[in-house]
Amino acid sequence: MASYYSSPFPRRSSVGVDVGGVVVGGVAPVVVQSMTNTDTADVDATVAQVAALHRAGSEIVRITVDRDEAAAAVPRIRERLERIGHFVPLVGDFHYIGHKLLSDHPACAEALAKYRINPGNVGFREKRDRQFTEIVEMAIRHDKPVRIGVNWGSLDQELLTRLMDENQANGFPMTAQEVTREAIVQSALLSAQLAEEIGLAREKIILSAKVSQVQDLIAVYTELARRSDHSLHLGLTEAGMGSKGIVASSAAMGILLQQGIGDTIRISLTPEPNGDRTREVQVAQELLQTMGFRQFVPVVAACPGCGRTTSTVFQELAQTIEGDLRCNMPVWREKYPGVEALKVAVMGCIVNGPGESKHADIGISLPGTGETPAAPVYIDGRKAATLRGPAIADDFQKMVADYIEARFGAGQRAAE
Repeated sequence: MASYYSSPFPRRSSVGVDVGGVVVGGVAPVVVQSMTNTDTADVDATVAQVAALHRAGSEIVRITVDRDEAAAAVPRIRERLERIGHFVPLVGDFHYIGHKLLSDHPACAEALAKYRINPGNVGFREKRDRQFTEIVEMAIRHDKPVRIGVNWGSLDQELLTRLMDENQANGFPMTAQEVTREAIVQSALLSAQLAEEIGLAREKIILSAKVSQVQDLIAVYTELARRSDHSLHLGLTEAGMGSKGIVASSAAMGILLQQGIGDTIRISLTPEPNGDRTREVQVAQELLQTMGFRQFVPVVAACPGCGRTTSTVFQELAQTIEGDLRCNMPVWREKYPGVEALKVAVMGCIVNGPGESKHADIGISLPGTGETPAAPVYIDGRKAATLRGPAIADDFQKMVADYIEARFGAGQRAAE
């Protein structure tokens, strides 16, 4: 599986988990996951958002199941999605009353592909193990995998207090931060052990341990991977908005993925008001693709611009080409097998333009400031045409479309 995962480090999880037909862990490629922010009881809104996330490339989608109305809506959401051609696995996110919702709504329990349990708030004191057991037994009954998802914003306080007391008795050999990290790891491992003792098969368990700081995430998952071979779901929780959330998530998960740690990932971005939820899917794909682990969309190489490129033509063309490729990918994946490996170059001047264009499958070198107003186009490393005039952008877009059809379309398949 080296074509999917090129890390010099071996993959850590030894057993793949089947989540509604999507394999997580083992030798499978790293899976992109996302989560809705709609009210699950609003069937129309949830179906629309899940469909949008799936079209964008989310291979698993988590939905909130927080009350009876949400649980009752789940089978209708599943049915509606399948009716419009979206067979994406749905994960139920349960907190506090998950045991009751799964028991009272068996159709919900069956419609979901996986259950997510947070051991920090599945129940408190004497109720905790009993309610955890009920959810696990429900998963066994319906043959569903479980993600045991620890979050330090809702960490088991009894466990944390005990470890803090033990650390104090030992003369404070660890800092409070280190004790908290250890509590997160132990919460995940002890919960997984309990689930197996109840009867849940090892290949039905995924672990996650989400925190909101980069160094904490790296430390916690490194230790979790050292002490367990379960499949792991990566995510920097409460990562934040915009570039801050993207940079923080990429920095933390990039380091872990390079060490072979992580089997599913989610980029937990705070969306802008009325923003596009699919942005988190795009960033997750770009992280995996940039690191060379998977291919999702054609790569567009474009120069950053300098004093030689005072015109914005190359920037606008690069943006248009990249948007067009991503927009068409849901259809092109089916129509043009292998198109995600395409490499396109849109360069702004003669310095690096021809060289980068030759390295791409198809590339254009636009004229920089003071250069001859002509744009050579290179296909498969050779100069194929020179474009001139006001329609350069449109002409190149058509050449890209023609190249895709010739290389990946029906004509190529007929030739084979």
